[in-house]
Amino acid sequence: MTRVRLAPSPTGTLHIGTARTAVFNWLFARHENGSFLLRIEDTDKERSKPEYTQNILEGLQWLGIDWDEEPVIQSERITEHRNAIQTLLDRGLAYRCYASEGELETMRENQKSAKQAPRYDNRHRNLTPDQEAAFQAEGREAVIRFRIDDDAEIRWADLVRGPMSWRGADLGGDMVVARRAPFDQIGDPLYNLVVVVDDAAMNITHVIRGEDHIANTAKQLLLYAALDLPLPTFAHAPLILNAEGRKLSKRDGVTSINEFRDMGYTAEAIANYMTLLGWSVPEGMEERFTLKDAAAVFDFDRVNKAGARFDWDKLNWLNSQVLHALPAEMLLQDLKPLWLDQNWNLPESPGWTLDLCRLLGPSLTLLKDGVEQAEPFFLCPEMEEDGRQQLEVDGARTAIARLLEKLETSPWTGEDSEEGKMLLADAAKAAGVKKGVVMKTLRAALLGRLQGPDLITTWSLLARIGQDLPRLRRCLD
Repeated sequence: MTRVRLAPSPTGTLHIGTARTAVFNWLFARHENGSFLLRIEDTDKERSKPEYTQNILEGLQWLGIDWDEEPVIQSERITEHRNAIQTLLDRGLAYRCYASEGELETMRENQKSAKQAPRYDNRHRNLTPDQEAAFQAEGREAVIRFRIDDDAEIRWADLVRGPMSWRGADLGGDMVVARRAPFDQIGDPLYNLVVVVDDAAMNITHVIRGEDHIANTAKQLLLYAALDLPLPTFAHAPLILNAEGRKLSKRDGVTSINEFRDMGYTAEAIANYMTLLGWSVPEGMEERFTLKDAAAVFDFDRVNKAGARFDWDKLNWLNSQVLHALPAEMLLQDLKPLWLDQNWNLPESPGWTLDLCRLLGPSLTLLKDGVEQAEPFFLCPEMEEDGRQQLEVDGARTAIARLLEKLETSPWTGEDSEEGKMLLADAAKAAGVKKGVVMKTLRAALLGRLQGPDLITTWSLLARIGQDLPRLRRCLD
């Protein structure tokens, strides 16, 4: 059975790169009728925080990513990690290195001066018992290093990148698998070791992650072999790049799923767009789809090797398509909390807010646009320059005066749109102006500007809550 996992570190909020990795894993698991699992890699004691774990879980749920078993908490498995390190020590595949930080820094500086690639020179790989005893007598603590043969050839078949090959000599020397600790202890186990142990314990069949892990994969394959553990299949997805072709980072502004949500993007649009960041749809399939749609056809043959450039225009288009298609009832669920945050008084009739959503929905790109565009329906707007100019057009104020005379004796309830159109026609005739003058002037009176949604519907909404007449009167003051 296919088993994949997402293994985020709770050292920050859910990043779009991590979320895209989650999407690819989830799509593959669902396509294969397999299991999608979570492992919280919280072994960085100083930076890991429970609130970040909660943020990651909530962000995945918001995106529509569900998991099939209780999340594994990596820090609870430290005994298993240390047992694996002890196995490596017992087999002579790992050793204690007593080199001090100062000695290692001097080594790196010498390599830099000689224009050599930085790497550990394996200086303590073959210490004699007497040499070890001398370091221990000095009170030196030791890291534990895994032996990497420079002549080793590491190969695997990557589902995205095809045949892969690394030389042991390119992996930076013998790898630290446990932090510095007293010589008779095993310090905190490190990433490459614990990932291997945990993936094997979780029976992970496919490891799907970003291409920035390729060097780690080469190291981890050596550890799988050393510990006699079954190998998973690897797939390395392309990185998400900014407009300049560099890896997307905090310097580019928005990278957290929280931030996208706060900006007014929908979960459906974000999940849709993240799938397109590195995966191309099959012929005949539209670029707007749900995760369920994508899972039905997802495979790694259509995942690109090249980095995926983040395109705000494409994301905005997808988000607008989602919002335009939302039923008014669902759009209201999203917009109502935003309106209440503004301390606006919402009419008691739910039909009014639903009609407002029907009016605004087709023009929204982001959910927050529904705040800006709704504001004139809750607060009387200031008259803008184009609105003031419209009031100076010949016959404009006269038309408003004629319309007011009619409405003050027989107010329009806003229920019958044809009646509203007749009222405008009558006002134009009474003022001796074209109907277009009346319509532009009415829009200026109601919204303070000449741009806005459908005029009759706008007028109807304001008339139904008694806000049309005060706005007309101010044009005659």
